[in-house]
Amino acid sequence: MIPFKTRRNFLLAGMSLLGTVACQNINQSQTVENVAFSPVESLPERILGNTGVSVPILGLGGAGQTPLSKYGQEKEAIALIEAALKLGIRYFDTAANYGPSEDYLGKVLPAYRSDVFIATKTDQRDYDGAWRELERSLKRLQTDYIDVWQLHHVSFEEELEQIFSKNGAAKAIEEAKAQKIIRFSGITGHHEPDVIAKALQGYPFDMTLVALNAADVHHPRPFSKTVLPVAKQKNIGVIAMKIPAYGRLLKPGALSSMNQAMGYVLSLEGVHSCIIAAESVQQLQGNVQVASQFQPLNPSQLSEIETLTAKVWEENTFFRRWT
Repeated sequence: MIPFKTRRNFLLAGMSLLGTVACQNINQSQTVENVAFSPVESLPERILGNTGVSVPILGLGGAGQTPLSKYGQEKEAIALIEAALKLGIRYFDTAANYGPSEDYLGKVLPAYRSDVFIATKTDQRDYDGAWRELERSLKRLQTDYIDVWQLHHVSFEEELEQIFSKNGAAKAIEEAKAQKIIRFSGITGHHEPDVIAKALQGYPFDMTLVALNAADVHHPRPFSKTVLPVAKQKNIGVIAMKIPAYGRLLKPGALSSMNQAMGYVLSLEGVHSCIIAAESVQQLQGNVQVASQFQPLNPSQLSEIETLTAKVWEENTFFRRWT
């Protein structure tokens, strides 16, 4: 492992070369120049909790049903990233274990670095493992800092014990913050909301990324009822994921449109933004169009949407079983 005092200098040493490579990549990858974009209104923005940073209410997800996390689809991934930038998206979500996602983002985003908010994650719970993944993420993303570095898919209390132990990942977070390698810290989860809530209560995380959709409220242990109150009390930034449940919510017998799926989540008190992956530039443009026209739903409208998902909540919270 690289000693604490020299780690930042080591990371910065290769940045000028990486920047040159990034510029070459951006010049070679203008794959959306001739795409006809329908007019889209500006995306509404919200202040991300106590970070003081204003972000659009929609960000681009870097995993799932998207070329961003698939090897051999660099051209399609770069087209999506470039389209997202043109459409006003500035929040880009990825992780160390999302296949080539960080690499693809690193081929485009360096040229726009001061204008975008990059969120990546580590699933390592120990100090050394977390630092190694952070170093790799920086190189892949071709940047010398991460806007928010998150502990990925934390599911059990035993993981919290390791994270906050003497040589746990929390120590890496604190050192990386002190060296200005990361701006903010976060924790993510889609399995057990009590674990995320406990982490937010016990450690000064700046943000959390949690699973929230219109079916979540029917789960015996909903994230919306457990995590959001804690985040609101502590003014922690909240990013929502699993909005359409990989598209399963947008089927007969459930919701009729992304307007309902996204509108519901963004109307929950305490949610600042959401991330949704896209399979194509056209799908991305549709999502941006919905977000640009978002108007908060009232309690009656929220209840109506919850009624639509009452009989299908189990198949739309399938990800709660993942650890």
